[in-house]
Amino acid sequence: MGRIIAIDYGRKRVGLAVSDPLQLIANRLGTIQSAQIIDYLIGYIKNEQVDGFVVGYPKQLNNKPSESIQYVNAFLKQLAKHFPQIPVNLMDERFTSKIALRAMIDAGLKKKDRQNKALIDSTSAVILLQDYLQTIKNK
Repeated sequence: MGRIIAIDYGRKRVGLAVSDPLQLIANRLGTIQSAQIIDYLIGYIKNEQVDGFVVGYPKQLNNKPSESIQYVNAFLKQLAKHFPQIPVNLMDERFTSKIALRAMIDAGLKKKDRQNKALIDSTSAVILLQDYLQTIKNK
């Protein structure tokens, strides 16, 4: 089995998480500038087997696409162009940032550390991936 990469795409930064090879546990991979994401993924996939991507899909509370959806859709096209053999799954990313912030508070991180948006983005990616792994486990 290969790994699954979760992507919390933003205009400036991309939060990344990766599963273990057995696809049981999500781990923080880090944060990268949006302009560098495709090159980063190309390099990562040269060294690791990747079975799929999970991309956070931004929606509003009324289930309609958020205004940032256009950037995510453009990224999804780039992902499909560069990695046509790797399936992409979309996950609703509503509340992941709030859940990530709550997890950081519960973990005892200081306020200064919790203000680090890169840490919030990568933690959001971990939450997305763990939710996805739980979903496929329950199928």
